[in-house]
Amino acid sequence: MSTAYKNRIQEFKVALSEEHINLKTLRELCFNGIPFEGGIRALCWKVLLNYLPLDQTLWDSFLKKEREVYSQFLKEMIIQPGIAKANLGLSREDVTKEDHPLNPNPDSRWNTYFKDNEILLQIDKDVRRLYPDMAFFQRPTDYPCQLILDPQNDYETLRRRVEQTTLKAQTVNRNRSGVTNVSSPGKSLNLYPSNEYEVLPNGTEAHWEVVERILFIYAKLNPGIAYVQGMNEIVGPIYYTFATDPNSEWKEHAEADTFFCFTNLMSENRDNFIKSLDDSQCGITYKMESVYSMLKDKDLELFHKLEEQNIKPQYFTFRWLTLLLSQEFLLPDVIRIWDTLFSDQDRFHFLILVCCAMLILIRDHLLAGDFTVNMRLLQDYPISDVHTILTKAKELQDNP
Repeated sequence: MSTAYKNRIQEFKVALSEEHINLKTLRELCFNGIPFEGGIRALCWKVLLNYLPLDQTLWDSFLKKEREVYSQFLKEMIIQPGIAKANLGLSREDVTKEDHPLNPNPDSRWNTYFKDNEILLQIDKDVRRLYPDMAFFQRPTDYPCQLILDPQNDYETLRRRVEQTTLKAQTVNRNRSGVTNVSSPGKSLNLYPSNEYEVLPNGTEAHWEVVERILFIYAKLNPGIAYVQGMNEIVGPIYYTFATDPNSEWKEHAEADTFFCFTNLMSENRDNFIKSLDDSQCGITYKMESVYSMLKDKDLELFHKLEEQNIKPQYFTFRWLTLLLSQEFLLPDVIRIWDTLFSDQDRFHFLILVCCAMLILIRDHLLAGDFTVNMRLLQDYPISDVHTILTKAKELQDNP
């Protein structure tokens, strides 16, 4: 470890040891990348994503309260509708004449349960494929959720719900445009294709199952948006960062902390996932067009070339912007980009700068290429050095 890097770690330690953290100072430090050592990155992200208060004296009581709230979410939401609400939902009610599995009433708990299963199946399908090139998400967590796995209680695990629903019901695939495919899983005896993660033995949980639970709780608490494909790609890097924290006291609570940080990030990013807002000023179409507006201002020749070839921003920037570039780079590089994005006060404007920088950095290739070559370049971005990209984006920011 170089002296300069040791000094940088020390700067972070000083900034994070203040009783009242100076957010401006912390942002400036984080903008150029956050060290992993000592759990510094995980801690900084919790501050930058507006989870931890700036006053450190409040942390213990705040974290205790938030983690208790998350436990309550688990108790209330990962249950069958037939489990009574009384006594923390531990006593089972019989199916009644008023409420039963065939009840068409929209307010029926059974009706809600079946609708939840549709969402759960889509989440399950997506999280089983999260970062397949890495072993991490397939490995067991050191801190499985005892509330869910305890054989003494009546709570049904999401794992069991998925198994039962997959075997008995049709699979409904939902993407951002709505229902796209309905298929019967009965056609295949193999429940989990070879490119998907398999379930671990009872009593253990893989990291992908923890991510599944976070997304399911989020969908239940946010019925207006529920779950849309791609959210798994946003929660994944946050959970990975918290679940690999070298400080075990933080690592133990990676699930709850990830949930709240993801929720805060989605509160800023959720409009990108709501189709009815696409063409509004807060929607994704406006943001995609903002990339081209900025490119027109920064590199008119390249802008005209893309226009001339009828390469529309939605052909590639939709994925770049909605998934915060998580699909364009390897996970360590995504995390490095997010250090900078999270530290910028106007993080989503800086994301547009990053997208514009990515285009300008391959301008010579784009100017020389035809439509097919250029589309391939944009959908499989060729530069892997994220430091170069972030430096260019900063240069564009400093020279408006």
